[in-house]
Amino acid sequence: MSGDGRGGGLLIAGTTSDAGKSVVTAGICRWLVRRGVKVAPFKGQNMSLNSFVTREGAEIGRAQAMQAQAARIEPTALMNPVLLKPGSDRSSQVVLMGRPVGEMSARGFFGTSQGASPGRTPHEGRRESLLGPVLECLERLRGTYDAVICEGAGSPAEINLRRTDIVNMGIARAARLPVVVVGDIDRGGVFASFFGTTALLSPEDQELIAGYLVNKFRGDVSLLEPGLDMLRGLTGRSTLGVLPFRHGLGIDEEDGLRVSMRGAVRESPAAPPYGEDVLRVAVCAVPLMSNFTDVDALAAEPGVVVRFVDRPEELVDADLVVVPGTRGTVRALAWLRERGLADALARRAAEGRPVLGICGGYQLLGEHIDDEVESRAGAVPGLGLLPVRVRFAREKTLARPVGLALGETVEGYEIHHGVADVRGGDAFVSDADGRALDGCRVGAVTGTHWHGALESDAFRRRFLTEVARTAGRRFVPAPGTSFGALREEQLDLLGDLIEEHADTDALMRLIEEGAPSGLPFIPPGAP
Repeated sequence: MSGDGRGGGLLIAGTTSDAGKSVVTAGICRWLVRRGVKVAPFKGQNMSLNSFVTREGAEIGRAQAMQAQAARIEPTALMNPVLLKPGSDRSSQVVLMGRPVGEMSARGFFGTSQGASPGRTPHEGRRESLLGPVLECLERLRGTYDAVICEGAGSPAEINLRRTDIVNMGIARAARLPVVVVGDIDRGGVFASFFGTTALLSPEDQELIAGYLVNKFRGDVSLLEPGLDMLRGLTGRSTLGVLPFRHGLGIDEEDGLRVSMRGAVRESPAAPPYGEDVLRVAVCAVPLMSNFTDVDALAAEPGVVVRFVDRPEELVDADLVVVPGTRGTVRALAWLRERGLADALARRAAEGRPVLGICGGYQLLGEHIDDEVESRAGAVPGLGLLPVRVRFAREKTLARPVGLALGETVEGYEIHHGVADVRGGDAFVSDADGRALDGCRVGAVTGTHWHGALESDAFRRRFLTEVARTAGRRFVPAPGTSFGALREEQLDLLGDLIEEHADTDALMRLIEEGAPSGLPFIPPGAP
């Protein structure tokens, strides 16, 4: 804790998106909590379609929920006060303190002045006005925890957005946070990225750049050291660690899928099956796909192969097809029809082959969608595979429900505007008295609004056993597989990476004392 009673702080920035800010932040949180430090994560503004619901019913980015788990605390809205959920290339739903407040264009959100002016709407410049509330959330966390590890967004060198920045150097300057810049060496150009990122900043911002962290290095570190020494000579700042590349980190991502459309869901090979056969799962890679992390629990099962697909022929040999959540249900429905996937799903249903729709994927499997909220398309026919009619409400459902499915306890979380009117079939989830709670099942087609249901181990095994029986596969779920334990192992691995490969003494000094004074200014264009 600092002398004024506030917890220490550190901002993890990146040379680019997907440089590793989220996992480094999580790793530092796990390292600190193992040392007995009471720590919390924070990200002032997040842009992601992967979100989570806290216990108090607030929607935040999944990355911050994962980081809270790394810190062994419950996530709250304070940890991610601003969440943007893209609905197109030009607009996003704005979620403030866990609640949606409406759609806004990119120009409107990133505008640099408040109020209306010629050519501007009254909403433009909103981002600039959010700095105060964002800082208030940060200060509340620092008043409760020994340390707060903040994550930046994109790059701090996005100079076109610096004036309205509330997540990178804007918050670092306002809260006087030291900044460590992470670079992904696996992409190449990491030295230029470190130097260029620093050189583009103003003298006041550069004062807070305390050092660099190399991520995803493969090979002998001694071969990298001459470059690190030259970087220190050019910038006056040290590299505080070189983190090696690690396969198989299934940690929740923010913006990227990490894999190609037809790539494996994980970078590591799938574990061999416990039974005689593997089980093949195809996930329709619909537009604006949200919470694709729902299938991580399937990929964690030995013998289950998960692939993202976008062609009807790729469904032919699948034992289970998953239609995941999406921020654009009507758009995803049109995409499925354009690609021929809608017809392929209808054939599967007619043949009694398993299909699972989750959230938006559930909604489009129904008979009818009435949407005056998300797409404003009005009445649209669904795929007709489930006797369900969906109406989009302006109020978003945010909940953390618990129920019974296939005789097993299942927990999930709900994030949706669509309200389902189920007119037949069987309920997917019921309460202890057998009353329907959610979803619909007809034959081998199942739909549910519950994200995260597959993380309930006993239910997942029962569901996969049913899928295997229907598909005629001699697949047996491995007994004792715990998705929660696997996630804990991965978070511990991130903590190990920090503890073993970062200069933890230097990181602790930064957290407790702030950025060192006297760091040199690098003018743009310097050699």
